Amino acid sequence: MEPTFLSEAMHPGHPKWDQAVTRRDPLYARQGDLRSEFARDYNRTLHCTAYRRLKHKTQVFYATQNDHVCTRIEHVNHVTAVARTIAETLGLNAELTSAIAIGHDLGHAPFGHAGERLLSRIAETELGSRFRHQNNSLHFVDRIETLEAPGGVHYNLNLTYAVRDGVVCHCGQMGDRPVYPRDTALPLEQIPGDTIVEPFTWEGAVVKVADRVAALGRDIEDAIRLKILTRDELKYLRAVAQRFGESTFRHINNSLLMQVFINDLCRSSSPETGLRFSSANVELMSELTEFNYRHIHFHERLAYFVEYAELIVNTIFKRLKGTYHPDKSLSNVNQLREVCPHLADTFYDWLIKYGHPSLRRTISLKYMADRLYNPEDEDDYTRAILDYISGMTDSFAIKAFEEIVSF
Repeated sequence: MEPTFLSEAMHPGHPKWDQAVTRRDPLYARQGDLRSEFARDYNRTLHCTAYRRLKHKTQVFYATQNDHVCTRIEHVNHVTAVARTIAETLGLNAELTSAIAIGHDLGHAPFGHAGERLLSRIAETELGSRFRHQNNSLHFVDRIETLEAPGGVHYNLNLTYAVRDGVVCHCGQMGDRPVYPRDTALPLEQIPGDTIVEPFTWEGAVVKVADRVAALGRDIEDAIRLKILTRDELKYLRAVAQRFGESTFRHINNSLLMQVFINDLCRSSSPETGLRFSSANVELMSELTEFNYRHIHFHERLAYFVEYAELIVNTIFKRLKGTYHPDKSLSNVNQLREVCPHLADTFYDWLIKYGHPSLRRTISLKYMADRLYNPEDEDDYTRAILDYISGMTDSFAIKAFEEIVSF
């Protein structure tokens, strides 16, 4: 297949190149480093703690005890694999594509999209704002996550504009509308979460498409493994598999769907027509998306857990908000250690790391992350709690909740 996007790839000489490789601050370079700017971004994300926590965050099934059910980290790795295959086939920059893909979901809350809705509800009530995982992903790669630099001091990730842009612009349904990159560089922190903004690069557009492709079949595989689908629903999936002449498949599976959609996208797309699927596969994607939402995402067994997740998130928020005082919030968090040692220890460290530099001196001078919160200001304190909860894994949130309610 001809790499029809070679002239559009984000490489030196591209009209958007200078903007694409811009960083918020200069980034140190080790002598003899062989990596490109985007390869460095990929590695910086791979090494950060938010990426590690994805292995215990919900994709669809909450706090799963089944080792073979997809968690958020597996989804991210699937998106990275799909996006890289598409980028390499089309002739785009695969390193940039991979760097966007590996970081696109770092800001997801515990308990998946249910947790996202819960935090958004709290943010609206307390701050008059919304919580969106894509904006929180940008917030985490920009201001929360840190890595140790030479000299032992920890700084923010400081990723390139093109990667940060792809992270915050990865959401939005395609339907039969082709995806093109936008022309102008926008201030990314000001992109509203409830508005669909196309990415700045073709590589970011590829990740946006890959996010859809990677999830459809994996959700179905997990639903089959967990036995939540009826006979009629399984019969429907067998019929879908047979559309592709796959009579040996008992049900549709992830690898089959990935192959179908990746091949179709690469054959149907061009710089002139945008990233697109054939009309038959647009219909198939829409059909399977509706199936997944109706029979999997909103299955009654998941609905039971949403109520449990709501209790967990609200309880943690209320317990931590109860420690706020204009003059002695840190002292109150210290006192909380007597009954909730794990929760209090980690939240105290969070306030120190992202608080005023004078607070950091009480523990360490190694953190040079952005100052985000003033613990004396109630709105700042509320934001600190929401950021802290959003970084939790499902298992940590459950542990914190049990610590709160145990005697």
